[in-house]
Amino acid sequence: MRKIFIAVLLAMSAGCGVQAANADNPYGISGYLDKSSQTPIAKEEALKHPERLIKVADSLKVRVVNDRLPLYLDQGAFWPSDENPQWRISCNEWEKDHPGLLRVDLRTGKAETIVTGTESCDPVRRTPWGTIVFGEENGGGKQGGRLYELIDPLHTTGVKLDRKTGRFSQGTGAANLTTRPLLGRLSWEGMVVLPSGVVYYTDESRPEKGNPGGAFFKFVPAQPPNGEISALRDSPLTHGKLYGLRIGKHEGGRDYGQGTQWGQGSWIPVEDRSDPDLTKATATQHLTGYYRPEDMDLDRKALAEGKVRICSDETGNEDEAQSWGDTICLADGTVDQPTAGVPQVQPFILGSPALNMPDNIAYQPGRGNWIVHEDGDTDSDLQGFHGNDLWSCRPDGPDDDLQSDGCVRIATLNDGSPTGGEFDASGRHFYVVVQWSSTGYGVLLDITGWR
Repeated sequence: MRKIFIAVLLAMSAGCGVQAANADNPYGISGYLDKSSQTPIAKEEALKHPERLIKVADSLKVRVVNDRLPLYLDQGAFWPSDENPQWRISCNEWEKDHPGLLRVDLRTGKAETIVTGTESCDPVRRTPWGTIVFGEENGGGKQGGRLYELIDPLHTTGVKLDRKTGRFSQGTGAANLTTRPLLGRLSWEGMVVLPSGVVYYTDESRPEKGNPGGAFFKFVPAQPPNGEISALRDSPLTHGKLYGLRIGKHEGGRDYGQGTQWGQGSWIPVEDRSDPDLTKATATQHLTGYYRPEDMDLDRKALAEGKVRICSDETGNEDEAQSWGDTICLADGTVDQPTAGVPQVQPFILGSPALNMPDNIAYQPGRGNWIVHEDGDTDSDLQGFHGNDLWSCRPDGPDDDLQSDGCVRIATLNDGSPTGGEFDASGRHFYVVVQWSSTGYGVLLDITGWR
């Protein structure tokens, strides 16, 4: 009974609709955590026992895949598939003289560098046509973040990127990589790739001196993919049209701008068609800005029904502004008509001192829950030391609102931040990285125990 009551309180404090964990056990676990970690782990203990970097719900178990990865390891994608995840292709969000893209054997933990030379590599996705795409969180402008595409990631090793020219050389398999300039320059963060070849993504920028924050973008290929490709020239990312999201529908869409972030809107064609600066386009084309939009994931239940729904975190600013962040969801018509739908953004989870600064987000297959990763200021004036947490949030059920029907804390970190979490197809293996810990390394974990 006590755990049920705690789940209700946590759901309310997180701004979610109230649905306690009941006999139906919608979260698939037991022993949710009452509060965030209050005691940081010592560096020496974390190096010796990296599994102690995290405390999980009673029924969950932690396996350390590799505890000596680059400190800034971030998002990743399974290879060759979610059903058969043998490797994790991962970005290292650090400077260009460090490994940028790596592969990690999920059985042995062995890591190898695929590419060096990226600047703040962050999002990674496996495409339905059998490639890997990865982007740089490096802002707009002439040297801003770009998107790259890789074919055959298991036979590409030690390649060097020249960011000025966008060319790859050295190592093995340099010809397996290319830039994708049509998708623009920005701080790449959240990204979703549909089976149709449509790519949704966000610019991880904050509002600054009256300029809007980061916007949502959509790339629609000229031709959808037809199965796996054998050469990069056959990728659907070689030709297509690019759009930016503008919310506002009053009197034909006059009410865009500050104060209009939720509701229906339109996709505005991006004017610059050659290597466009999308951070600049957000301001000049009056696109809707959000406060540092971060990771995003696809609602698989909606996809199975032929609909497009994507949920994305806005990080916020905890210590300086007590802006807790939130999670918003974008609905955009149907998969088979990528330009016919009316886009609509609605709040899904409203942040609070309990659930604050959401960064990464992962959809759990089977249950339809969303795992929200915090990346907060762990030693804030308001709360003192408090570990960053992982929350499991229910989808919206048959009620009158559109928000989550309840969130529970399933894990808390004793050091660092959780990032890049993703489930395999079963929804029972959750691979997540502990980033920024005092150990000086990134730690890849496999969390199991969902029923």
